[in-house]
Order: sequence, then structure tokens, then C-alpha cells
Amino acid sequence: MALATRQRRPTPSDPSSSSPSLSYSKVDKSGKSKNKEELDKGLGWFLPLFALGMLRYMSATSNIIHDCDEVFNYWEPFHYLLYKSGFQTWEYSSQFALRSYLYLGFHQLVGRPASLLFGEEKVRVFYAVRLFLALLSVITETVLVVALSRKYGKRIASYTLAMLCLTSGCFFASTSFLPSSFSMYAMSLSSGLLLLDKPAMAVAVAATGVILGWPFSILAFLPVTFYSLSRRFKQAFAAGAVTSVTLLALSLLVDYYYYGRWTSSVLNLLLYNVVGGGESHLYGTEGALYYLRNGFNNFNFCFILALLFLVMLPILRRKYALDLLVVVSPIYIWLAFMSLQPHKEERFLYPIYPLICVAASVVIDSFPDLFRDRYNSNDNSLLVVIAKVLRPVVLGLILCASHARTFSLIHGYSAPLEIYKLLEHHEDVGTGSVLCVGSEWHRFPSSFLVPNYVGKVRWIDDGFRGLLPFPFNSTLGGTAAAPPYFNDKNKASNEQYLQDLESCTLLVELHLSRPYPYRGSDLSTWEVIGALPYLDRELSPSIYRSFFIPYLWQHRNTFGMYKLLKRVPK
Repeated sequence: MALATRQRRPTPSDPSSSSPSLSYSKVDKSGKSKNKEELDKGLGWFLPLFALGMLRYMSATSNIIHDCDEVFNYWEPFHYLLYKSGFQTWEYSSQFALRSYLYLGFHQLVGRPASLLFGEEKVRVFYAVRLFLALLSVITETVLVVALSRKYGKRIASYTLAMLCLTSGCFFASTSFLPSSFSMYAMSLSSGLLLLDKPAMAVAVAATGVILGWPFSILAFLPVTFYSLSRRFKQAFAAGAVTSVTLLALSLLVDYYYYGRWTSSVLNLLLYNVVGGGESHLYGTEGALYYLRNGFNNFNFCFILALLFLVMLPILRRKYALDLLVVVSPIYIWLAFMSLQPHKEERFLYPIYPLICVAASVVIDSFPDLFRDRYNSNDNSLLVVIAKVLRPVVLGLILCASHARTFSLIHGYSAPLEIYKLLEHHEDVGTGSVLCVGSEWHRFPSSFLVPNYVGKVRWIDDGFRGLLPFPFNSTLGGTAAAPPYFNDKNKASNEQYLQDLESCTLLVELHLSRPYPYRGSDLSTWEVIGALPYLDRELSPSIYRSFFIPYLWQHRNTFGMYKLLKRVPK
């Protein structure tokens, strides 16, 4: 009987001790690679939690609303669930049932207790939900940063953390009440779990991001899902199947409860846009380069570096495992797919925002490898040294440009959100007041900012010929109603505008330097009770309105006045 041979315990420097999934080798001064224990000593949990917590708190409290879809398809029906009043869009008509009440129901975990706690102070409920969104962002992105640190080292994790905190895209998307933002949280968490070698959990999170969040984001989750299935098929498949079936069944039940009939909003949305062809072009079209321009605005040079990841792949593959390419690949898949669609919006790119930061961090970290002799790991030539110095310089440039972009947007376009907050200081207008909004309907920041003494918010005709949201009609059945004035052709309804303008007691208008009169200019009828500057996009140079440049931002840009007016008593 042969004796078993005792195996020699591998030393830390023994190549046989390296994990097969860890192909990254960080070159130190001695030319030896760091082992897994040394990588584990990278960033811990506290720093990313603290840094992201601070920045996401700032986002929750200062973020503007970037898209009227966020208001009318999410904040307004959410307000109806809590307070039985709010605007309804055609997508929420039970005839079409394109929007999921499961997504809104998930946020009631915070919204419902907050509404009971704060009572009539609805603004506090608004910010409580935003803080909840910020918390989701902090947790998911922290997992991604820690996973990068453990897998690829402290430097890449630190670069990624800095860009997640300060790039404008991540700053704004992190606290937007949108399914695409929820898919972004899921993308961060799923990618982090994959890097932490938890493929089953990664697939379960991906399924949650698609079904509870945004169904179309399934394309962005395919690389992580397929790679996880190839690693541990049985566990990953079971986790994904159980999560998907559970959420789809729950969505079906919730939709039945609110729409009053058996229907699946997830299936309806896919059928409308894919099988039925959809008619999203009715809401505007953009050229093929829209997302490239948008990506640079929100990430500046970080976006360019992220796109260079594929160009540098022959160099990067020497240092990084396949799973990093899997994590980053949704950037290119998603950009290509979305650029082919005629209807484009900034929020459509939200799911890949954290991955842009990861890809750019890897490229910055690899600057010296562009000039280093591949057969000499100790190469410290002048070009290699310069490339090392460039790393913090480029990162600093990205962060400064990002701060300039964020500052410009917040201070240039926050007036709509802030002007409605002034309403709570003018209860003397009287209970049952009618707040009228004309061409500024698309910047209405939600009923959460309208105090209870305002009886109605009504639209007045300023020339818009598309279909506008209507208040939920409890008489017709509330969420289960299929009002006849809704259609899926974006055709205006005769009932959407207030005909008796004399019934308006409050008015919101944006006054710009244009050669036409404004209703609020009639001082015999209207009294200004609040006015805030608003950046005039058309009359301001693109470079100065897009990025804050001290002194020049104030003096080179043109500003209008966002006004809150009340009717002068006769």
C-alpha cells in the first residue's frame, strides 16, 4: 500500500499559492507580486461608507429634478398612494398599465412611515425617500469599491471611490427616483458580488434590478449573469430563477390590486416597446452621438478614458482577470444598443454609470504600462515615471471638472424646486387656492412640495400640444381607472387645460429675455411673492453654462427669473 505523499505548504511567494481567479499582479519595488492577503489589506468598509455617505447625503438634499418623467411617472403616483391626490399619466391608465406599482410599493417601506411621522409636512417625506435612495446607493457602491480593493488593489479602488463620489453623473443619478437608478444600484452590487466570488448572489441581484427596476436593463446585466452561470451554474441558475419567479408573481399580484385586473406591467412594457414597436419617437428623437456628448458632460475625461478600456485591452489583459472585462463590458453593449434607439434620454444611461468609473480607474492605473518594458517589471524609465505622475494629475482634473459641472447645474437650475418650497410661507392666500402652471409644467417638482392649503394644481394653455398628466380620478376608480382622455399617441386632450383663468390664485412662470409678454408681467393682476434666478440655456455660451468657472460663470451667463405670483385682490 503506497503511502500518501505529504504536500509542501506553499509560501506566500510561491506561484502555486495564487488563486486561479486572481490574475492581477501588482509590481512592487522588489519585483515580487502581492499575494491575496496583501490585497485584502486594501480599502476597508469604513472609508467608502463614510465618503459615499457624505456625498450621497449632499446629493439627496441638493439634487435637482432632471426629468419630468421622474415626477409624473414616479413621484406623483407615489404621492397618490400616500395622500390620495396626484397626477396620473397615460402609462398608469389601467387600459395600458405600463408602469409597475411594485416599484412604488417598495419605496412605501420608507414613504408610509415618513408620511405618518411628518403628517402634513410633505416636503420632509420627499427628502426622507431621497435619503433612502442615497442609502441604497451608498451600500451597493461600497460593496463594489471593497470588491475592487480585494481583487485588484487599493489604488484602483481609491480611484473608483473618488469618481463615484464626485462625478456629476453618479452624484445626480444616485438619488433620482427612477427605475434606471434602481438598476444602477443593482449593477453596482451585482458587479461587486461577482468580484467577491459570489456568482449566485450576483445573478439574484441582477434579476432584482431587471424586474423590480427597469426591464430593459436586462441587456446590461447579461455579461455578469452568463459569467456567473459559467462559474457555478446550479447555484446561480437556482438563485436567479427563484428571485425572478418570486418578483414576477409579486408584481402580478400588486398590479392586480392597483389596476383592478390581471395584468403584468413588466410584460406590457416589453410588448409595447418591442413587439408592438412602441412610439417613443413621439416624445423626441436625438442623433447617434447624443450619448457620447451626454457622457462627456456628466463624466468629462472619465468617460473618454472609460471608452479607451477596449483599446488598451492588449495591455490590460496582462494584469487583470477575465471577470474585470465582464464587469466593464456592459458599458459598450449598452451604449451601442441605446445609441441605435431614436428616442434618447440621459436617464437611460444610469445603469452603467458606476462601471464608467471602474473602467476609467483601470485605464488611469495602467498609464505606466503603456511605456514599461513587458519583460522588465522593474522598468523605471523617464516615461514610466512621468506616466506615474500623470495618474493623480488626470484624476484631479476629472474631479475638478466634475465639481464644476455639478455646481453649475445645482446653482443654475435649482429654482423650480426652491420656488415651490416658498408656498408653505403664504398660507394667507387661502385654503382651496388654485395654483396655475403654463409652459413650466415640465419642471413641476411634484405635489410633495405643494402645501395642503392649495386645493388644485392646474395647467394653463401656453401652446403645448402634447398630452399632459391629469389628476388621478377617484370617481372613475383611482389607480384602476381607464380615463377616456388618455391615449398612447401623445395627442392633447381638450380637458387638460384650465379654461377659467380667473380662478387662478397662484401662478408659476419663468421670465426670460424674450420678445413676448408674460401673464405675470401684468402687475395690476399679479404680485410677485418669490423670485429666483434661472440660467438661460439659449443665451448662455455652452462652456460657461456647462461648467462653473469662477467669476466667468456669473458674468458670461444670462439668467432669467423663476417667479411665484399671487393674484392681486380686487
